[in-house]
Amino acid sequence: MASSSNTNPHPPRDEAPLTNTPTPHPTPTPPFVSTMPPADFSWQITLAGKVIAITGANRGIGLGIAEVCLANAAQHVYSLDRMAPGEETRALQQRYPNFHCLEADVTAEPSVATALDRIVAETGRLDGLVANAGLTQHQPALQFARDEVERLFGVNVYGSYSCAQLAARTFLALGIKGSIVMTASMTAYRPNRAAPSAPYGATKAAVRNMCHTLAMEWSPHGIRVNSVSPGFVRTAMTSYVETAPDWAQKMENYGGMPRLADPRELGGAYVYLLSDSSSYTTGIDIPVAGVVGAW
Repeated sequence: MASSSNTNPHPPRDEAPLTNTPTPHPTPTPPFVSTMPPADFSWQITLAGKVIAITGANRGIGLGIAEVCLANAAQHVYSLDRMAPGEETRALQQRYPNFHCLEADVTAEPSVATALDRIVAETGRLDGLVANAGLTQHQPALQFARDEVERLFGVNVYGSYSCAQLAARTFLALGIKGSIVMTASMTAYRPNRAAPSAPYGATKAAVRNMCHTLAMEWSPHGIRVNSVSPGFVRTAMTSYVETAPDWAQKMENYGGMPRLADPRELGGAYVYLLSDSSSYTTGIDIPVAGVVGAW
């Protein structure tokens, strides 16, 4: 019988135990896609050659953004909207035949996916998406019903997220370093005393916040994500604000420019963020609010 002193149930420390399990290899990190423009880049802020999709661009802020994109040489601009084109939309199409309207509902992913697929089929590319479609409803917080709050979140938050996700997948499939811009709001920073809405402000704060994380996640793919926060803008949904008897007093309290903005006054911020000149800009919000919200 062998002596028990010769039995060692444990292998020496410098010997690994026998095993049939293969040594795992670390998953290779995908190469980082740089957004740096080529050496011969002109550094002109332009959308020349770019195809841009804008949700909710048949009127209001979206239509203003579309006009400024077209004025800055965008090759094609597509409005994705569930509303039929109105007189202003048709007038812009007369000036810019490369402005197109597609029916799409941002709350239905298949609807947006179909629209983006059509854009790619017609133009061969997609360079930028503006998640602009939104709803607003202003009333005291105690009067909001649950379904009204859910409706605002469905369009403003879930709709924006779905559109961004679908656009990012399109960029990846095409190998394009795309740009996504979301429309947030000054109410992402502070309450709107002229027309209060706690749920609306919450949706826009969510939009502004999600851009930071999406920018972080998608930057390795060369995809940039930013937002713009408008102040008081004259649209069909907000024009009533100026008719309030205490409008002048409210604007004095805000300390901002005592007027509503023309939607086109926002367009420069979107053009910059969609252009290759903003190649090192991602994860930020640009307030365009006439100093409202600056204090």
